[in-house]
Amino acid sequence: MPVAIARIAFADGTVYRGRSVGADGTVGGEAVFNTGMTGYEEVLSDPSYRGQIVTMTYPEIGNYGINPEDMESDRAQVSGFVMRQCCEVPSNFRSRESLSAFLRRSNIIAIDDVDTRAITRKLRVSGAMNAVISTEDLSDAKLIERAKTSPSMAGLDLATDVGTKKPYEWTETSGAKTFGSDVARVPFKRQPHVVAIDFGIKRNILRLLAASGFRVTVVPASHSADAIAKLAPDGLFLSNGPGDPAAVKAGIATVKTLIQGDVPIFGICLGHQIMSLAYGASTYKLKFGHRGANHPIKRLKDGAVEIASHNHGFAVDPKTLPAGVRMSHVNLNDQTCAGIEHESKKQFSVQYHPEAGPGPADPLYLFKQFAENVAARVG
Repeated sequence: MPVAIARIAFADGTVYRGRSVGADGTVGGEAVFNTGMTGYEEVLSDPSYRGQIVTMTYPEIGNYGINPEDMESDRAQVSGFVMRQCCEVPSNFRSRESLSAFLRRSNIIAIDDVDTRAITRKLRVSGAMNAVISTEDLSDAKLIERAKTSPSMAGLDLATDVGTKKPYEWTETSGAKTFGSDVARVPFKRQPHVVAIDFGIKRNILRLLAASGFRVTVVPASHSADAIAKLAPDGLFLSNGPGDPAAVKAGIATVKTLIQGDVPIFGICLGHQIMSLAYGASTYKLKFGHRGANHPIKRLKDGAVEIASHNHGFAVDPKTLPAGVRMSHVNLNDQTCAGIEHESKKQFSVQYHPEAGPGPADPLYLFKQFAENVAARVG
């Protein structure tokens, strides 16, 4: 059987030829890279990757197959997937299908047998740029032109459409042998109600909120502050998600109203950025973003260092934070803002992903911190 050919073309005119290991067709997106050795299932299904073509820097991807229990949403979210080598014969008792079979079934265009080190170096030097993956009989020039004319991630509101369209209750929690089972439970006098605003939320965030003892209601990103107030929340959670945070105008307006109250708030990633924007701070696009499983974060109050998972292309400018709001964490790789906290209210957020335990589970304390803040209000 002949090998199916695929190409990835970048906006700078570079074209790489390799093997098609996913669906047929042509797709564009912002080209980024992820440095994780594992976690490709979570990457593929993370809504924060909507609109992006992800290059995995680890040389072999797919060796433990695909297991639906590890998915962070109900479908694949990436625009395209790039690997040095896609493993066709997975070895894992939990696996239900191969990575290539999942990519084809999910209609994700993917390529392997390309120099992912060269691609990663390109993106590190030049910054994230648009690219196109294609299995079709199109000229290199046409693919390059399509990459050049694709919309920039800056200014794109992808969060409003990626999440749920109607409210729902979440009840699944972490099992006795799964990550998050060791979340310290805070004693509540009654079960508190947490409303999670879905900008592209990951399932393990919801599992950990449930494991913390909360009753969890998930609402769309378009839900108004008045509609959220009618749900009588004891705590509010602002989720992760894709795109440019400054473009999520409705979400920023909603959070701007919510932060005026006294309900404890916890934000992760895009939620962190939206809460910062609601305070009046500004965000900016990083050169190539932070996407990996072992980024060091320093907690400023005591100097402790956490190892955490990351996936973001924008950051908060800490110099624009208003009086009464301070930076709480810093990324030790590039000194970017990794967390903020209100000095007098129970409102805090982090830029990284405490729910994604790539081995270390250092940041799980943040869920306990949120639970303690809610417990203080519930009484």
